[in-house]
Amino acid sequence: MSVQNYIIKNERIRNVFLELKQSGKFNGQQRLNFSWSNWGFGLESLEDTAKRLQKAGIRYIELHGNHYGGDLGYKVKETLAVLDEHDIKVSGVCGMFSVDNDLSSNRAVHRQAAIDYLKREIEFTEAVGGSYLLVVPGAVGRAARYDDMEFDRSVETLRLVADLFVKHGVKAAIEPIRSAEVSFVHSIADAQKYIRTVDHPGIRHINADIYHMQAEEAHIGESLLAAGEQLVNLHLADSNRCALGEGSLDLDTVIMALYVLGYNREGRFVTPEPLGPGGDPYPAMYGKPDKALLDHMVIQSAAYFREREEALLSQPGHS
Repeated sequence: MSVQNYIIKNERIRNVFLELKQSGKFNGQQRLNFSWSNWGFGLESLEDTAKRLQKAGIRYIELHGNHYGGDLGYKVKETLAVLDEHDIKVSGVCGMFSVDNDLSSNRAVHRQAAIDYLKREIEFTEAVGGSYLLVVPGAVGRAARYDDMEFDRSVETLRLVADLFVKHGVKAAIEPIRSAEVSFVHSIADAQKYIRTVDHPGIRHINADIYHMQAEEAHIGESLLAAGEQLVNLHLADSNRCALGEGSLDLDTVIMALYVLGYNREGRFVTPEPLGPGGDPYPAMYGKPDKALLDHMVIQSAAYFREREEALLSQPGHS
């Protein structure tokens, strides 16, 4: 009996992975850098978050980009003190873009808010040692289009701060998001088109998200390979947007594709962001944290990811 198309694609990636392991070019000692995105933890203290991540053996954090105003958000000195105490470094910052700070808005005041927000977050990202800042071209939670010019307005607005990414040594990581949550830039190919249109050395990278990719990509593994060197961070959640290992996600193919890319090196991260099912996840940032649930989610995801990674790396390559 013939196999399904996605299995054929999976096997192609597996074969390349196994051949790479057999070659002299494979770095099997360096594991993928495992981080965690904390904005879904709601109104939890950074101290409590850092304790949880340290307990789970997680050495990196993607911080909530919570500088929504000049007086708001994490303070650099206090943030670094907490993270240093728990041996955690900042991988990057998760930029948050709602209708209030929408790069593509048809209201100038909202585009200006996006510019001001990015200025604050770029400086903060550099100050805490983060390597990337996630940028969403259009507001999350707004699936309906404004008009036919929102792509152009977003590009024009982002260009106004593009030099700052270069100045501060921060990678702008464009994130494609499923069409149920945003009105444009839904796929890796869309993000690449957006980056080409911005056409600036400060805007060159991609933050992919497995949950969104399930809805928008023909095959997750092939799309990760298509992202190539542009991929700087990968958000993870299982098929139900819950902890890894609690859904039907083919995590093995994801891991193998990343190793084929040579993604197991400094400055590249895999970052769980399990937010649960639903349309607009942003309300989670203001929620009351359920510590038992968060503990389970983090420990389960980290343990399952490392288990699958070790299982794949222990397989012999092709003879």
